[in-house]
Amino acid sequence: MKRTRPGPGQESVWDYPRPPRVEATLRHVVVMLGGRAIAETRRALRVLETSHPPTYYIHLEDIHAGALTSTSARTICEYKGVAHYFDVSQGDRREEVAAWHYPEPRAGYEDLAGHVAFYPGRMDACYIDGELVSAQSGGFYAGWITADIVGPFKGDPGTSGW
Repeated sequence: MKRTRPGPGQESVWDYPRPPRVEATLRHVVVMLGGRAIAETRRALRVLETSHPPTYYIHLEDIHAGALTSTSARTICEYKGVAHYFDVSQGDRREEVAAWHYPEPRAGYEDLAGHVAFYPGRMDACYIDGELVSAQSGGFYAGWITADIVGPFKGDPGTSGW
């Protein structure tokens, strides 16, 4: 695996920690579905983990009322705890199991309570400061790739053994 060297103003996902770190960001985050912004904020959290592009978490207050429907789907993260999933809808568009949250995050990840993450590849579009986000490869991963993030990224072809 050959790592991309970050240029000016870029971050390498290989400089991110494991276990992951949660940090606040003032960047303008927008999630679009059904031709409408269903979430918009300047107070998101991003989770940074080695080999993964950042995953953005948006406060429930910044998500359009009615866009999220709880499901019975659950997964466990060894660090963050039990994730509960949502179907996401707007107008005639519905994406099943396309967002999640940690209602009772484990110690060290308490800031994630009350925040929701979206799979960017399942939405019409996601933006960071007006830049269209590319979705991290692999059906399980939900990283948001922008021009200021370099990899290679977990989820790309040939990375299953990482």
